[in-house]
Amino acid sequence: MQTEKLFDRIDSIRFNNVTKKYGSRFAVQDLDLEIKGGELLILIGPSGSGKTTTLRMINRMIEQDSGNVAINDLDTKDLDPVRLRRNMGYVIQNIGLFPHMTIGDNIGLVPKLEGWDKEKIEERVRHLLDFVSLQPDMFIDRYPRQLSGGQQQRVGLARAMAMDPPLLLMDEPFGALDPILRKQLQKEFLKVKKEIGKTIVFVTHDIEEALVLGDRIAIMDQAKLVQVGTPEELIFNPVNEMVAHIVDTDRKFKHMDTLKVKDLMSAFREEYILDASMNACAAADEMTRNNIENAFVFREGELLGQLSMMDLMKCKEESRNISELAKPLKTFKPLDSVAFALSEMKQSGEHLALIMESSKPVGVLVSDEVLLKLI
Repeated sequence: MQTEKLFDRIDSIRFNNVTKKYGSRFAVQDLDLEIKGGELLILIGPSGSGKTTTLRMINRMIEQDSGNVAINDLDTKDLDPVRLRRNMGYVIQNIGLFPHMTIGDNIGLVPKLEGWDKEKIEERVRHLLDFVSLQPDMFIDRYPRQLSGGQQQRVGLARAMAMDPPLLLMDEPFGALDPILRKQLQKEFLKVKKEIGKTIVFVTHDIEEALVLGDRIAIMDQAKLVQVGTPEELIFNPVNEMVAHIVDTDRKFKHMDTLKVKDLMSAFREEYILDASMNACAAADEMTRNNIENAFVFREGELLGQLSMMDLMKCKEESRNISELAKPLKTFKPLDSVAFALSEMKQSGEHLALIMESSKPVGVLVSDEVLLKLI
């Protein structure tokens, strides 16, 4: 009998005044936190800060003493814990593969328990092995002991995705790997993250990993949530010395006031320019051909604003002129300071800026990319 899906997608996960104690010691105290659907939220903090306890209260491997955890406004305490866990993927540091089972059987275990037939299970297993860059014919009949640590970690991710869950819980998944392999898997996981479009809650003790992977980062200490925000918010506006120390603000950015926009901007491509006379359909086709998601609208050399592919798709049927759709954006000069540019972009809520010199575009500045280049 197949388990009924509880969630087709995750809209939100909310911790409402959640507390967990062991004897007189708080593991988590008075936690209020909202995880947004589709984001990768990092939980980070010193050992014993409560991050893993927080993660495990989502799938009820640990039960809170008070407060409630709600997924899509459903209180998890009202749900069967086994059914709840089968609606989410779980990846841990030591992977937890069954040593007596082949890789194919490890990945296909939950689909088998759900009553899938053999052909459907094998098709799914092969798809997932290919997705995590393990050749199916080479790996499907091997045993965990015949794989490297990195290969086993890939299998763990594939197994967590077997039922295509909308939510992935990841507890220090790369923590046991050597630094070089760890960096490689982080890079690969960034690509996977974009392709699968899941909500992901990710525990790590590594701030570099958090800054690279996280959409937002929740910093915990002594069982309490200290600050939650984007990497930029934590770096430039830490709430206290403890947060500043964790994100290592002073060392990473003490010379940033000497950096110029030209040092960190990305090269400008002619394909980014759209003429204001184009309609939404033509512009969308042009951007698809050029494989770009954002473009800039010009009329006779004058900048009118920016456009995203999402904006165009919304208006494609109306076939409106793109001069009506262009949104204003920040522009800077190559010799402006990076600190000034990022501050201005943060105030306006923009992540993309155009770099102009002598009225001509020469580069683009993407705040997320700037952070990745600096860390």
